[in-house]
Amino acid sequence: MSSDIPQNYRDLFDKKAFAHLATLMPDGRPQVTPVWFEYDGRNLVVNTKIGRQKDLNMQRDKHVSLSIQDPDNPYRYLEVRGEIVERTEKGAEEHIDHLSHKYMGVDYPFRKAGEKRVIFKIKPTHTTSQ
Repeated sequence: MSSDIPQNYRDLFDKKAFAHLATLMPDGRPQVTPVWFEYDGRNLVVNTKIGRQKDLNMQRDKHVSLSIQDPDNPYRYLEVRGEIVERTEKGAEEHIDHLSHKYMGVDYPFRKAGEKRVIFKIKPTHTTSQ
């Protein structure tokens, strides 16, 4: 399968579709979390609080997979396997507000005092779809 995002599935990036992000625990067991995401034309981009399990897992193992289900047709989905190509705190606070506007229409309402966020960029290496 191609690592390119199929053109006929790119509409999922404009919808309020959640991605289910799969990472690996230190002992190899999978860990899956629903996440907000976007596509920057090259990479899938997710944002999380520093110290969450997915943050720790992605720092340790760069291999991840995301399953994106079409909110308008639950039988249509895109799976993207990929590798972490960047982890940065730069712009992460603004980015979570950007994602929150996409999904909720407001600045991120769940922010806690002292919390720090991080952005992960995921380069697609394999896709499958239905």
